[in-house]
Amino acid sequence: MLRTHTCGELLADHVGQQVTLCGWVDTYRDHGGQLFVDLRDRYGKTQAVFTPERGDETLQQSKALRSEDVILIRGEVAGRPEGTVNPKLETGEVEVRVRHLEILNKSAPPPFQPGSVDLPGEDLRLKYRYIDLRRQKMQQTLLLRHRIIKSMRDYFDEQRFIEVETPMLGRSTPEGARDYLVPSRVVQGHFYALPQSPQLYKQILMVAGYDRYIQVARCFRDEDLRADRQPEFTQLDMEMSFVTAEDIIGMIDGLMVRLAKEILGLELKLPLPRMTYDEAMERFGHDAPDLRFGMELIDITDLAKEAEFRVFREVAQGGNRVRGMNVKGAASRYSRKDIDELTALIVENFGAKGLAWFKVEEGGTLAAPIAKNFSPELLAKIAQRMGAEPGDFLVFVADKFDVTCKALYALRKRFGVDLKLYDPNAMNFSWIVEFPMFAHDEEGGGWAAMHHPFTSPRPQDMAMLSTDPGKCRAVAYDLVINGSEAGGGTIRIHDQQIQQQVFGLLGIDQETARERFGFLLDALQFGAPPHGGIALGIDRVVMLFGKLENIRDAIAFPKTQRATDLMTGAPGEVDAKQLRELNIKVNKP
Repeated sequence: MLRTHTCGELLADHVGQQVTLCGWVDTYRDHGGQLFVDLRDRYGKTQAVFTPERGDETLQQSKALRSEDVILIRGEVAGRPEGTVNPKLETGEVEVRVRHLEILNKSAPPPFQPGSVDLPGEDLRLKYRYIDLRRQKMQQTLLLRHRIIKSMRDYFDEQRFIEVETPMLGRSTPEGARDYLVPSRVVQGHFYALPQSPQLYKQILMVAGYDRYIQVARCFRDEDLRADRQPEFTQLDMEMSFVTAEDIIGMIDGLMVRLAKEILGLELKLPLPRMTYDEAMERFGHDAPDLRFGMELIDITDLAKEAEFRVFREVAQGGNRVRGMNVKGAASRYSRKDIDELTALIVENFGAKGLAWFKVEEGGTLAAPIAKNFSPELLAKIAQRMGAEPGDFLVFVADKFDVTCKALYALRKRFGVDLKLYDPNAMNFSWIVEFPMFAHDEEGGGWAAMHHPFTSPRPQDMAMLSTDPGKCRAVAYDLVINGSEAGGGTIRIHDQQIQQQVFGLLGIDQETARERFGFLLDALQFGAPPHGGIALGIDRVVMLFGKLENIRDAIAFPKTQRATDLMTGAPGEVDAKQLRELNIKVNKP
């Protein structure tokens, strides 16, 4: 090794020792006859001092140093003079008095300083990711990611799981999102697909008798991106045989207890809270509710039928819903301009027809331009239903159930941030269970899988596959952390006939099913055990545990929201020879 110690290692006990350090010049300060350099590596910083007493040649050489130069120094560890100790640094009690300097690599002026408080825009940081990754926050995040993955692996190893790697090159088996396709040079006109998840392979492993499987798996989905979504991502994939949903949930409960303790120092109480899908949609308008604060949705559809206010009355009488929230003490917080912005939020993004509201005045009177369309008696009933008190702000959306869910969920999130209704450092873990088996396919009509086509119906709902698929509930469960889905899983179908029946409901005929999933259907005939599992989004878990604002900061080399890599320029063009070998012709738009 070129170095004897790291830049975060030297303490008062090392005073008097001769040491060699390597690292990057973080800052430098020329104090006339002396030059001070903070030398940095991923372990920390150490102050290096260049003085005439240690050699004029070395001092003159040090004056050429600039930020991000890579250097090697040799010298003696000394205690810092009285009054110059830096309590913010682990190494703040000592300094290295340099007698030898070697410049290993001069740096061009960096586009930004890794230690700067004011960061540049994300595009610049992604273009020069190797500079951005030198930032202490990024290094701490990647260390956090390492610790989380190691803790996961250790936990499952103790529970007798084995890690099995599944192929990156498989066949396209559309499961919801678009596949990333890879052309085959050998079998021209045919394509591999990068895995959206190891779903089918892990089911095959269960048939093969590997009853406890995990994998830290890379997955790929060509879909529209958000702050918490990437085209390539990493998940902790887990599958077990001879289990029920309770076994899977219990196993992940134990993992969350371990992660919370080891990573955050938190003690979680088990079992983690659970809520059905239907309850979550009624109370919070979303299947991944943020339970760090209350403000639940309240239904007034029955009262709206009595209103002279035509919007409420017609929606309620037409079989749709009127629902709202009581934003406690916020009447004076939101002006008419603010309310117009809230209205635009739900109208433009979720198709709501508008936002109805009241402010609760002294004495409990509900005041708003629309108040004249309600009798005093009806206003009193609404106030009572909403738990209204003076100073409260009541908001309502009247529309189809799914529109009221989306609009009020968005407003609830907005209020939570605006009014600081939760501790940003708090961690809330919960389960959502009993999801619908199917959702209506808005594009093609018919049914679409709520989770994926291999999800098992609840045993008590099995008959509904033939009679009323819309009411059929799945043995499905999602782990929610702070209002984000951190993982999702199901008990799988292990009976070929039931799998064929589900395929039929999804519009996948027997010929198509055989062509896409024939290997799975065949495997189910050869002693497939009952099995189920879950996949946890590692990038998202790191984001949540690290209190990060977007998922890109949880990944060493992420893509932008346009799925591009600004550092390497991917995706890029390839030369004509490569295309000819693949028998591919590109038609540029």
